[in-house]
Amino acid sequence: TAQSLKSKNCLLQKLEAVETLGSTSVICTDKTGTLTENKMSVAHLWYGRQIHDATRADNGDISTAARRPKSKGWEALARVMGLCSRAVFRENQDHIAVKDRLCNGDASEMALLKYFESEYGNTEAFRNQYPKIYEDPFNAFKQYQLSIHEQAVDRGGHILVIKGAPEKIIDKCSTFINANEEEVQIDGGFIASFNEIDARLANKGERVFGFAHKFLDPVEFPEGCDFGRTDRLLYNLCFVGLVSLTDPPRATVPVAVSSCRRAGIKVIMVTGDHPITAKAIGRAVGIISPG
Repeated sequence: TAQSLKSKNCLLQKLEAVETLGSTSVICTDKTGTLTENKMSVAHLWYGRQIHDATRADNGDISTAARRPKSKGWEALARVMGLCSRAVFRENQDHIAVKDRLCNGDASEMALLKYFESEYGNTEAFRNQYPKIYEDPFNAFKQYQLSIHEQAVDRGGHILVIKGAPEKIIDKCSTFINANEEEVQIDGGFIASFNEIDARLANKGERVFGFAHKFLDPVEFPEGCDFGRTDRLLYNLCFVGLVSLTDPPRATVPVAVSSCRRAGIKVIMVTGDHPITAKAIGRAVGIISPG
């Protein structure tokens, strides 16, 4: 009866709803925001073939001591992180801690925006130095997004910045910035290091992005030129690093998954994340059993 169901914390308007639930054998669920908290934050950075923890102070902002030492590798990665993004802060929030500010954008880009703001202090002012003149938004088929910016504050001309699935980005690159702040050719040793760190971060359940840039020849691409077909530009890029994001599982999910399994219901996670990342989250919430 409705009363007995109420005693079990089950409220319903139509009995058919419970009958449907009682006959359920498979539940397909989204990952981000359903199995996880949808509270992404930057966890690790990899540039110059070195891994860096994205340490934060107790208030959630980057502590002064933990800010990245200035280097060519970090500056290149940070520039792409700040420019290749559609996320923005909402207005009139300067008095609020960065971690608590409201943003417009998807969860991944908001995490990157907050990290950049914590490091640089004023994302809007930084972006104003590099006016965006072209953008190719992310889509699931290409698995990357890119934008092209004027860069009068540096060397003039334009800079192309791109981020996306690590394997998609590295395929378009021929050089990287090493620990000595030199741009050198990608070789087999670098690819091995790249694959190892990408897999290590994904096995932690972290979502990993690759970042790269390319300075465009001002003679070939003068001011006012048409960038309508960017595929012709996507070669010989310089790889500048990886950034991984963490999104913790909801505390109640493992219990819910366990209850479903005891009832004979199979739980399937649906996600666009890398398979290694998806497996790590699946294990954490009990969808994938040990072994």
